[in-house]
Amino acid sequence: MARSSVSYAACALALCALLAVDASASDTTAAAAAAKSLPRVQLTKRTPDARTVKARAVAVQETSHRLRLTALFAPDAAASMPISNYMDAQYYGAVTIGSPPQSFQVVFDTGSSNLWVPSSKCGFIQIPCDLHAKFDAKKSVTHVANGTNFAIQYGSGALSGFLSEDTVTWAGVPIKEQVFAEATKEPGIAFLFAKFDGILGMGWEQISVDHVTPPFYNMFAQGLVPQNLFSFWLSRDAASGAAGGELVLGGVDPAHFTGVHTWLPVTREGYWQIDMDDLLIGGVSQGQCGATGCSAIVDTGTSLLAGPTKVVEELNKLIGAKSLLGEECRVMIDQYGTDLISDLTTFTPMEVCTSVGLCIVEGAAAAAKPAASAASIATSRRMLAEKHGIKVAFDNEAAGVGGPIACETCKLAVSYAKSMLAQNATQVEILDEMKTLCDLIPTRGGEAAVDCAALPGMPTVEFVLGGKKFALTPEQYVLKIDAGAGAPSQCISGFMGLDVPPPMGPLWILGDVFIGPYHTVFDYAGKRVGIADAA
Repeated sequence: MARSSVSYAACALALCALLAVDASASDTTAAAAAAKSLPRVQLTKRTPDARTVKARAVAVQETSHRLRLTALFAPDAAASMPISNYMDAQYYGAVTIGSPPQSFQVVFDTGSSNLWVPSSKCGFIQIPCDLHAKFDAKKSVTHVANGTNFAIQYGSGALSGFLSEDTVTWAGVPIKEQVFAEATKEPGIAFLFAKFDGILGMGWEQISVDHVTPPFYNMFAQGLVPQNLFSFWLSRDAASGAAGGELVLGGVDPAHFTGVHTWLPVTREGYWQIDMDDLLIGGVSQGQCGATGCSAIVDTGTSLLAGPTKVVEELNKLIGAKSLLGEECRVMIDQYGTDLISDLTTFTPMEVCTSVGLCIVEGAAAAAKPAASAASIATSRRMLAEKHGIKVAFDNEAAGVGGPIACETCKLAVSYAKSMLAQNATQVEILDEMKTLCDLIPTRGGEAAVDCAALPGMPTVEFVLGGKKFALTPEQYVLKIDAGAGAPSQCISGFMGLDVPPPMGPLWILGDVFIGPYHTVFDYAGKRVGIADAA
C-alpha cells in the first residue's frame, strides 16, 4: 500500500511539473503574441567615421566647460541640462509631424525630455537647418500655433526657436496635441554633420524645458500603449544593411532578451539615474565607488560610455589604450620624418612644442610669432596643429592642452633632439626621440586609440549594478572606426571622459557601448530600469 501511495505521489508531482511546463510555455507564447501588437520603431545604426570621432572630442570638451560653469553660476539649471553627446549618435529612427505627415529622423534620447525638429523658419545662415528636413507649419492642417520662445542649452551653445502644437505620429501611432519645438538656431558642429534631424526626449518630465509634456507621457495618457514603459534592443550585427535594433513602446518583446531583468530603482527622477556599486577591470575592483557607491545614468543619446576624466584616463591605461592624437602623431613622424628633422634646425623648442599644442604663446608673443610655420605643408605645425585641430583648442583656452609641466618637458625633449642632431646622431635615433613628444599629447575627452590586433588579450570591464556584474568584453567596448579613403579601420576605446560637477555629478553615463550588449527597460510606473542579456 505504501509503494502504491509513493507511486501516486510521484505521478501527481510529474503531472504538476508537466502542467507547470505547459503553463510556462503558454505564458511565453502569450507574451510573444502580445508583444507583436506593441508599437515599435525600427532603429537605423550609423557607423562612426574618423570625422565624427574628432569632432566628438571638441563637443565633449565644450560640454564639460558648460557643465562646470552652469554648476557654478546656475545650479538649478544644471539639473535639467542635456548631457547626451549627439555628435556621433549611432541610433535613430523616424517620426512624422503634422497632417499630411512630414517625416523626420530623430534620436530617441533618454537623457533629455523635449521633442524638437528644425523649422522652415530657420535663419538664412543656419547651415545645419539647410542640411536637414524642416517642419513647415503652413503645410499641416492640424497645426496649432503656440509661439512661446524655446531654448535648450547644449555643451556647444543654445539651441533656440519656438513652440508649436500638432499631431506627432510615432511607430504608426498618432499622438494628438503634442507640443514640440521648432528650432531656428542650432549651435556648433554637433548638428551640422548629424545624420538625424532632431531629438525626441524620453527622460522624465522634471527636466523638460518649459514644462512641455514629453511625447511618451502623452502617448500613455491618451491610452495608445498598454504599459507606462518602453524598451530598447540595439543590434550588435555589424553586417552592412543590418537592422540597428528596435524601440518597443508600451511593453517588452521577449525575443529581445534572454534570462531575467535585474531591476534597478531610479534614484533621481529627471535622467534615468541609478546607483552603481563598483567598477572592475580584469575582475579587480578599482575602488572608485567606495561604501556609498557611484551614480550613473542610462543614456541612449550618448554613443560611448562616459565617466570622470581622471578615472577614464586610468581605465584606458589599464586596457592598453593610448592617446588617439599621440598615435596619429607617431604616424605623422613616420611619414614625414625628413621634414621634422629639418624643422629641428628651423624652429626653436618653444615653437615646436607650441605647434603640437603642449605650449601656448600668449599676447604680444603670439602676435610676433614667425610666419614660417606655414612654409611647408609637411611641417610639424601643419601636421599636428592644423590636421588635429589642436590650434583651435588652445586659441580658445588660457593654457596649452598639456599644461606647464608638459610644456617644459616637451621643450627639454626637443632641445635634447636638437643636441643629438648637432652630435650627428642618425635620423632613426632622432625620430625615436621625437616620438617621445607624442606620449605627452593628452587625450581630449578621454579619446584613446587601441591596437586592433590586441583585442584578444585585453581585459573584461565589469560594471556592478544592483549587486550583479554586467561585463563588457574588448570586442564590445572597442569601436572600429571607418578611416575612409581605403585606409584600414581604426580602433578606439569606448570609454570617454566627461566631468559632471555637483550637485548633478559626478556621474557615469552608460551610453550605447553599455546598452548594446544588454536589453534595457525604462519603467516610469515602477520608477526603475531593467537590464538583461540581449538576445
